[in-house]
Amino acid sequence: MTDAAVPPILPSAETDEDRVLNLSLRPGTLGEFIGQRELVENLQVAIQAAQGRGEPLEHTLFSGPPGLGKTTLAHILARETGAKITATSGPAIERAGDLIGILTNLEAGDILFIDEIHRLSKVVEEFLYPAMENSQIDFIIDKGPYAKTIKFTLKRFTLIGATTRSGLLSAPLRSRFGMLFHLNFYAPEDLVQILTRSAAILAVALEPDAALEIARRSRGTPRIANRLLRRVRDYAAVKADGRITLPLAQQALAAQGIDPLGLDDVDRKVLRTVFETYRGGPVGIEALAATINEEADTITDVIEPYLLKAGLLRRTPRGRETTLAAAQHLRGVVSPNRRAGDLFAEPA
Repeated sequence: MTDAAVPPILPSAETDEDRVLNLSLRPGTLGEFIGQRELVENLQVAIQAAQGRGEPLEHTLFSGPPGLGKTTLAHILARETGAKITATSGPAIERAGDLIGILTNLEAGDILFIDEIHRLSKVVEEFLYPAMENSQIDFIIDKGPYAKTIKFTLKRFTLIGATTRSGLLSAPLRSRFGMLFHLNFYAPEDLVQILTRSAAILAVALEPDAALEIARRSRGTPRIANRLLRRVRDYAAVKADGRITLPLAQQALAAQGIDPLGLDDVDRKVLRTVFETYRGGPVGIEALAATINEEADTITDVIEPYLLKAGLLRRTPRGRETTLAAAQHLRGVVSPNRRAGDLFAEPA
């Protein structure tokens, strides 16, 4: 088959097939969960202690960038405790009545998982306070002089919240969680283990050095690592004999626009815009979002965390700035005594 007849690599955006496969690749127990060791150990202690007392788990909050395992951990906790889990998200609960319906249908020991919990409306959030503290909800019927407050006692449940922006959580809501955990980006060694496990599930021959190469370009995120593995698998099936070697992985990732630092086209577009259009910064997030035609929340929640961790971008009181490392990545090595913004200074 000639190169002209080879179908293009699938797009990097997650498809329905990707989401189904991603579910199948998720670990089912804490013992299978790779990485976040301290967090896993603390959860194991909490589960054993709660089961020893015959009580549900305390309300738990997971925070961290997307794709690190917050939803996976919520479902693992349900399996480990033998509890039924009801999953929803903050934006999906538009009215207090929606939340009341969910809470009143929970049985004793059930888990309610709310993803993106920071996006709950203020009215809905306030209904959670007595539910979390006293397993009660108060709601008003009728209006004006005929208004009455009805107190409804709930069965004791566990609320698990997940958020990518813990700073947007109100203090009253945060204080009602008994356990708060922050998930960090994964080390390449942990991602190699995750990729090896996923390759075995997908029945893909993955060489160790190829697994390390994919891990290094996965932005410290298991979800991205598994997505890249599937794209490289497709490339290997079309271009070679299906075995993923280091050269093949490098070719496949390059075809996807994933560079050695794990940056994709959108990441480089953000850096290049700050670097070239705004002369290295500072630039406000709204101006940056308007310039590259992206949502500000997408930049803040999805793109920016890894760029900050990688030392390519920094936040200042005046806005975002590129760093020397970003300048070296985008424009080649520059003199160490010059800032990224100085590259655009007019000659004296």
